[in-house]
Amino acid sequence: MNTVEKINVILKEANISKVNLAKYLGVSRQMVYNYLDGEDLSKLSNDKSQALFSLLDVKSEDELRNLELTKEYIQGVGNKLFNSKKSSAKKNEIIELTGLRSEEQNLINDIVFLMKEMLNEDKTKNSITMLNYFYHFLQSATKNKEVKYILGYISKSAGFTSPTVYEFEEEQQFIFESIMYSAMTLYNNGGASKTKLNESHRRWENELSKKNEEKLSRTQELNTAKVLALKELGYTEINEQNASEVFDKIAEIQSRGIY
Repeated sequence: MNTVEKINVILKEANISKVNLAKYLGVSRQMVYNYLDGEDLSKLSNDKSQALFSLLDVKSEDELRNLELTKEYIQGVGNKLFNSKKSSAKKNEIIELTGLRSEEQNLINDIVFLMKEMLNEDKTKNSITMLNYFYHFLQSATKNKEVKYILGYISKSAGFTSPTVYEFEEEQQFIFESIMYSAMTLYNNGGASKTKLNESHRRWENELSKKNEEKLSRTQELNTAKVLALKELGYTEINEQNASEVFDKIAEIQSRGIY
């Protein structure tokens, strides 16, 4: 077994992903794949080699190749990486994660790491646009059950989740995934064209336009009700002291239907 094969065995046994190893070494995930695409560690710089040796608790490649992989050793490597992640997350924390469980904090850190990696590797507008859409996607997740089903479909299609696992409403998720599969099959097999779908897209555009108009109208109505409430109560603004009174007055004005 050569050095790289030995390292891959250790990583697998210790349940260390390439993403986590990349974070430990301070490199991109692609660089880790490049490092481990061979028989030895000749592609690693000296400092990265020393960092890897430190994680694996060895001093050289020879020692690594001859290392006995006991249960205690594997657990030690896993614990060392876990403790390193905790320390690094605390040092580089950009939002307050106190109160979240350990697995929740790790998930957020992994997501942020991948997003940072995408932005570092792609200097075009593609990555930031995609991540902006992803942000909008997450914002919609609590309001739209279909958003959760889309996430499930993508996870299953990419092989991360079994297709027979249903974490949400099983029947609805099953129906949605079946429709998604049919639609994606049609798309990938060239059974759809812009010409055929023009009318469908126009109907969708009109529906969205109508929803936006209704949203704008509701916002304008609420602003008008707020102005009237402040005027009737003799206030110029909403603050902590009068907020409850103003909101009650807004509700009263809206029930009157007078703007």
